[in-house]
Amino acid sequence: MALESSERPDRPITKFESMLKTDDVYFFDAEDFEDIIHHYLNNGKIALAKKGIKIGLQQHPASIELKLLKVEVMVFENNLVAAEKLLDELQLLDANNQEIYIQRANIYSKKDNHEGAVCLLQQALNLSTDGVDIYSLLGMEYLFMDNFKLARESFMKCVDFDEHDYSSLYNVIYCFEYLEDFDGAIVYLNDYLEHNPYCEVAWHQLGKQYYSKQMYSEALAAYDFAIISDDSFIGAYFEKGKVLEKLGKYTDAIENYETTISIEDPTSHAFLRIGKCYEKLQNSEMAKYYFYQTVHEDPLLDKGWLAITNFYYRIKNYEKALFYINKALNIDGGNPVYWKKCARIHVALKDYNQAYFSFKNAVDLGDYELSTWLKWAEVAQKNNDIEGGIQILKQGKAFYPNNLKILYTMVGLLLLAGDRINARIYLLDALKLDRETKKIHLFQKKFPEFGNSDWLKTIITSSKKG
Repeated sequence: MALESSERPDRPITKFESMLKTDDVYFFDAEDFEDIIHHYLNNGKIALAKKGIKIGLQQHPASIELKLLKVEVMVFENNLVAAEKLLDELQLLDANNQEIYIQRANIYSKKDNHEGAVCLLQQALNLSTDGVDIYSLLGMEYLFMDNFKLARESFMKCVDFDEHDYSSLYNVIYCFEYLEDFDGAIVYLNDYLEHNPYCEVAWHQLGKQYYSKQMYSEALAAYDFAIISDDSFIGAYFEKGKVLEKLGKYTDAIENYETTISIEDPTSHAFLRIGKCYEKLQNSEMAKYYFYQTVHEDPLLDKGWLAITNFYYRIKNYEKALFYINKALNIDGGNPVYWKKCARIHVALKDYNQAYFSFKNAVDLGDYELSTWLKWAEVAQKNNDIEGGIQILKQGKAFYPNNLKILYTMVGLLLLAGDRINARIYLLDALKLDRETKKIHLFQKKFPEFGNSDWLKTIITSSKKG
């Protein structure tokens, strides 16, 4: 049964949902269906959008706009072949419809043909009256192509059209940051703020640019203006806290982090930063309290467990440090920093087998720091695995070919292995780099049994004569 317009609900969406709950049939203008469908698409209610399209096309079978919305859903659901077929039919009916080119561009983008998508969007731009939505799509395509300069230009056009388009503003700044053009971002944001002096988003972003350039006073001023513009802007308080930390003003930093907690529900990141501030203030009990609050708030925040690990490591409670580093590793077992910390804890506990295993994992995961190679080799030596230590240092030497610590340690391990020939070769290489023998103490301290040997004195003397 169809109802007269006077009997229908006033709002199209309410009316449409009322119709779905009954056997009644309501008639809508095509434009009403478009509004209904857009509402559901914007809210991620795809099933209801599809119902709207189906009923809409039953009532308005010739509507190109409703068919284009059908295409949009098809593209979203990756039904690309059917979408292209319907677009071909629509193009015969309305060759100058910009939305046809936009949807074709979306299909090209789905197929990773971003250059083709850009060409289609530029054609759509020629048919458009303002093109702001198209510039936004162009910006995203350029991002896919890693063309950050053109992406930036596209998003700038969106901001020019609508100064409150903060999504595009963020994308503009993202492009500046990726290009490491912090000065350019600062100039752009200051110009933007000339026209929008109370835009907290822009002040916040400006503060981040100053922070990147270590211009901490300017960053603080920017965050203060963001807070003046919106005194409930949590991000500004948090970033201001980070700047105050850099300036060593830990008490003030704590105050800003606590403000974020008072405005909204506490976050693990705020607790973690407060804990680190108390740590800098040498207030161990408060630091520990907030580190535990961090992991209580978010048990999966591995940085929280690492903070607790470091706390106990500093006070030499290695058993507890080991317990908590394992918590971090259970969350992110692919983090070389955690494996290295685990190795150092095992060294402190004199569990050299586990220390060896942990250092190996750290290196396998990409930790090639000099200290890692030296400590790993030292652990191998403590395990009486001299050959293993030699092989470790050979790997380390590939990264640090002229490092005297590696060369002198290699000499000592080769002597322990009874290989005086290769020990002499490595010692001569070290002495060439260390002409004044100012670093020979590295060898003598680590290997006192060879430090004052005639073998060493003879080689040093002959190298100086040479």
